[in-house]
Amino acid sequence: MRAIWNGAVSFGLVNVPVRLYAATTNHDIRFHQVHERDGGRIRQKRTCSVCGEEVQYSEIAKGYETDDGQLIMLDDDDLSTLPVATGHEIDVVQFVPSDQIDALLLDKSYYLEPENKAVKPYALLREALRETDRMAVVKVALRQRETLALLRVRDEAIVLQTMLWPDEVREPEFETLRTEVDLRPQEMQMASSLVESLSGDFESDQFEDEYRQAVVELIEYKREHGGGRPAPEPAAADDGDDMTDLLTALRRSVEAAGGKAPAEEPAAASDQGATATATETETETPAEEKPKRARSRTKKTEEKTEEKLEEETPKRTRRSSSKKKDEDEEAAPAKGRRSRSA
Repeated sequence: MRAIWNGAVSFGLVNVPVRLYAATTNHDIRFHQVHERDGGRIRQKRTCSVCGEEVQYSEIAKGYETDDGQLIMLDDDDLSTLPVATGHEIDVVQFVPSDQIDALLLDKSYYLEPENKAVKPYALLREALRETDRMAVVKVALRQRETLALLRVRDEAIVLQTMLWPDEVREPEFETLRTEVDLRPQEMQMASSLVESLSGDFESDQFEDEYRQAVVELIEYKREHGGGRPAPEPAAADDGDDMTDLLTALRRSVEAAGGKAPAEEPAAASDQGATATATETETETPAEEKPKRARSRTKKTEEKTEEKLEEETPKRTRRSSSKKKDEDEEAAPAKGRRSRSA
């Protein structure tokens, strides 16, 4: 057991240094949600109900929605103004009879262990509670919040039992409970006889969680008869940028579709190096092994090039015709001069 809190029980002028330990543990068999096909763990993502984007913990704030539909958000500065209990003392408020404590108010249980120098005052408080058949109502600060609790005796230990606040207990507002019922004496006698026949001393050791035991036996049976398989290794967290994530998703999609994704290439030192590498890859990679996206981009580039050539061809033809006409016009006067000279 490991102590989760250190402090002291204080009543009157007596101070008992103690350590706090969780008195209970949960032995439920917990199952993971897994993908039936490959056994991968199912992860829950935090998404915004308005924009649909995944939200990181650093972007999550505290908000309270009022009855009239207003959203009140609180930041760290607002929360720092709240009264926070950080003391390490268990202050005894009063000692009350044990039969006055409603079990519905009880919450979590913790053992109190005395420090070596506080064994005697610890035993003194324990025996005083036992002899007077009382419990101590105390206030204690756990996890920076003050709560109401009880000190009671269990065997040789003092147990700190946290309690709910009175307004946290709901009232049973059932109309059927207000109905008057006529109980005959014979019925009451038979009910009392049944209670007496099933009466006995409570011994917790005679009770067992049969459901949990059956689950354990079922798991063990399947493990011994080949019902298990190696748990898949969790995928490594990818800290790359969005483009890296996109390329990884595209590569996995190609592989899932039965295709062969091109081998990854080292990042280029500059944009020019990246362009040259891409050109060499397109030249050396066989057509049937190129991703569809690359072929689509190449096809579109060729179509744009052909359209551009078709647009520029008439212009070049017009420029060539105009140039030839000018040369003919310049040559005509020269021929005339030569003819006159002859």
